[in-house]
Amino acid sequence: MKRIALFLMTNLAVIVVLSITLRLLGVDRYITSQGLNIQALLVFSVVVGFTGSFISLLMSKPMAKWSTGARVIDPNAPADHREAWLVDTVHQLADRAGIGRPEVAIYEGEPNAFATGAFKNDSLVAVSTGLLHSMTEEEVMAVLGHEVAHIANGDMVTLTLIQGVVNTFVVFFARVVGYFIDRVVLKNDKGGGLGYFATVIVCEIVFGILASIIVAWFSRQREFRADAGAAHLLGSREPMIRALARLGGVPAGELPKTFEASGITGGGAIAALFATHPPIPVRIQALQQAGGRG
Repeated sequence: MKRIALFLMTNLAVIVVLSITLRLLGVDRYITSQGLNIQALLVFSVVVGFTGSFISLLMSKPMAKWSTGARVIDPNAPADHREAWLVDTVHQLADRAGIGRPEVAIYEGEPNAFATGAFKNDSLVAVSTGLLHSMTEEEVMAVLGHEVAHIANGDMVTLTLIQGVVNTFVVFFARVVGYFIDRVVLKNDKGGGLGYFATVIVCEIVFGILASIIVAWFSRQREFRADAGAAHLLGSREPMIRALARLGGVPAGELPKTFEASGITGGGAIAALFATHPPIPVRIQALQQAGGRG
């Protein structure tokens, strides 16, 4: 969950910084100087929208390492038996999935794990010490299979493309609204005034938050696919079901503060719209109904 929250926040930050930079360079003024140039605005929106998402994707692995303090295990010199087993298990699962062997890392924290990276053959799988201490080897293997399935499914790249599309609409409509406020409401006929600039920035932030509902919906769907992928890699649904049940038994109050902001697993309807993961009972039910088939 945290890696997705970081991706979204980095994405939004890049979009806002790019918008301010292009404003200072006069690009926005060019688009609105002779009336709103829709074609130029659309091209501009695509460039800015996808630039933000791809920069976020390329930064995802180092950002994840930095934010969690993850320590990458040297596959040729693991510190102990546990690290050797962890690397060997991830590599075996990666071989089964037909992807390059990811880096494997451990970080301090409550039970959790993540996979990230811009490329299937240059990715990272990291698990927390809490997860290793609280689960059996079979359950840990199921979690690792889930993360390897994310990589094999190309989930980060697909998420980036979806984010790029919604970013394009955010940038486009923010400027349409800004133009309307500047020209119609504030009666500015000189093109790209202060009202336009302020409205665009506010709209990008607001529209960006609304657009994250779409990204969160996709994220929930990919969790189902990764659960099924883990069941396929392990040849059975039961380890993944038991691992999910174990995770569901962790009291929410014991989760680290860094995960509480992004780990919206319950609450009211509004919270559910922004949840990156479906409720664990729903995921277990989906696995049971699927019969463990990937």
